[in-house]
Amino acid sequence: MTDQTAVADYRCGFVAIAGRANVGKSTLLNRLVDESVSIVTHKPQTTRHRINGILSLDTAQLVFVDTPGLQQRSGLALNRSMNKAVYQAVADADVVLFMVSAGRWQQTDQQVLELLKKSSTPVLLVVNQVDRMTDREQLLPWLDEHARDPFYQQVLLISALRGDGLAELLRLLPAYLPVSPPLYPTDQLSDRSVRFLCAELVREQLLRRMHKELPYGMHVEIEEFDESTKPITIGAVIWVDRESHKGMLIGKGGLNLKQIGRASRQRIEKLIDAHVHLRLWVRVQEGWTDNVNMLQKSGLFSE
Repeated sequence: MTDQTAVADYRCGFVAIAGRANVGKSTLLNRLVDESVSIVTHKPQTTRHRINGILSLDTAQLVFVDTPGLQQRSGLALNRSMNKAVYQAVADADVVLFMVSAGRWQQTDQQVLELLKKSSTPVLLVVNQVDRMTDREQLLPWLDEHARDPFYQQVLLISALRGDGLAELLRLLPAYLPVSPPLYPTDQLSDRSVRFLCAELVREQLLRRMHKELPYGMHVEIEEFDESTKPITIGAVIWVDRESHKGMLIGKGGLNLKQIGRASRQRIEKLIDAHVHLRLWVRVQEGWTDNVNMLQKSGLFSE
């Protein structure tokens, strides 16, 4: 890494990644910073928080902001807070990456675009999953319809999963950032604490292994993180909003919870590069997704 003080026009700023749910925003963030700072599943509401991933280059530091997908139903306090995180990230950013899936345009894509057009922040259209289109000839008419809007500063075709097109994206982004020294140490990859990332890795396994409505009524909170023990001791509470969900989550003889714990422990050990003893508890708090006090305590809601 070049000493930034020796780079006269070193740039640093925020790059918001916006788009509907399940369009690949978290996959892109993780690929860019080469670390799992944002969990990835195929279920909506996987990303609930605004999460920053930090990439330090020789001439620029790019702070990527992963945002939740825009929520259609905003009645619950949790959904309102997730939408607010999207609005705030766009307002605070120096440039926005508007992610869409190649060959698909949904009503929510249009709603995100309308939100972006209310902002003065420059927007780059990032068309993801181009590798999934077996017939590339179908991509051209789709691009003619959706990508020729002069509103976009640039249009890029990428595969976040494979890394295609990301070198060009990184080449273009620094020009949109202000001249500034780095905001974070150049070896830092996220603004989130290890405790937060561990809780998210547990929630990732819940989302992957539980079905129907159950994953959306769950929240993970780290109650214990003791690095003085060998292995490191981590205790996490899984909050559910119905008593019936507790039994479903634990499973017969506790088998389901054991499998979730084993997979979570493996992911956490990879993150922190240390052996871990992970303990999980399941507790019930009915209506927590609309309980402002509990959401504030969990960092999921702010006025």
